Amino acid sequence: MKELFPLKQVNGFIFSLLLTVIALSVYFMDLSFELGMTILLITAFVQATVQLVVFMHAGESEDKSAIYTSTLYGIIIALFTVFGSLLAMVWGYM
Repeated sequence: MKELFPLKQVNGFIFSLLLTVIALSVYFMDLSFELGMTILLITAFVQATVQLVVFMHAGESEDKSAIYTSTLYGIIIALFTVFGSLLAMVWGYM
């Protein structure tokens, strides 16, 4: 029966709840903007990693390197899009 219980998913769920509570506590605590944003960014990236690995089973297939490479490529494209938009629209470079 032990091998039928999804312990990895339950631990991932509990860890996701803990990360959500940490991120929510930033709202209720009187933190500086920089510290609050740092905590939120770290918890967001850790939460996304937990979701990808535990619940989307990214590391369990034979082509896991392709999945991780595609994910990294998507993150890089998203960062270029966000910072390129900031560069053009907010900071006035164009």
